[in-house]
Amino acid sequence: MGELIGYARVSSKGQDLTIQTDALTGAGVSSEHLYAEKISGTKRQGRAALDDLLSRGIRKGDTVVVTRLDRLARSTRDLHNIAHTLSEKGVGLRVLEQNIDTTTPEGRMFFTMLSAVAEFETEIRKARQREGIDAALAKGADSPFKGRPATIDSEKVAGLREKGLTPTAIAKELGIARSSVYRYLQSA
Repeated sequence: MGELIGYARVSSKGQDLTIQTDALTGAGVSSEHLYAEKISGTKRQGRAALDDLLSRGIRKGDTVVVTRLDRLARSTRDLHNIAHTLSEKGVGLRVLEQNIDTTTPEGRMFFTMLSAVAEFETEIRKARQREGIDAALAKGADSPFKGRPATIDSEKVAGLREKGLTPTAIAKELGIARSSVYRYLQSA
């Protein structure tokens, strides 16, 4: 049997890791096998303790222990990627508050079902968002997706160009970017 390897995470520097680390040590994780960090869980980048745990901190037969799934990953995709990495290395996952233990057949099934439900919820949310966007686009002029109103007065640009001003001079006169003047002149 391998070691219990704990992982604790809070999202901001002002939050305290004590509740999680106490729960992990209470579950049998020794302090030398405890990885903890204060960083947002929405992105995988920058989570040095998790990367260290996954690359060097685990061996076949170990079990990673977390208090809740959202401490380990915030997205279904990230959770599946982490679970796949653990599985490939022959490492189990135990989630204390959600009573998940992938070292047992029941735990693997529950984890798979929980992941499927989370993925289903994500897909439903995306479908509702798409419906809302499509409905807004169908409204036409009242759509929030029509872009911002033009800030360049095309008549002023054309008038200044007719007077012989260069694009740089026009941009300076109107207080706009020279690239905007070039873009307008190319489309006109």
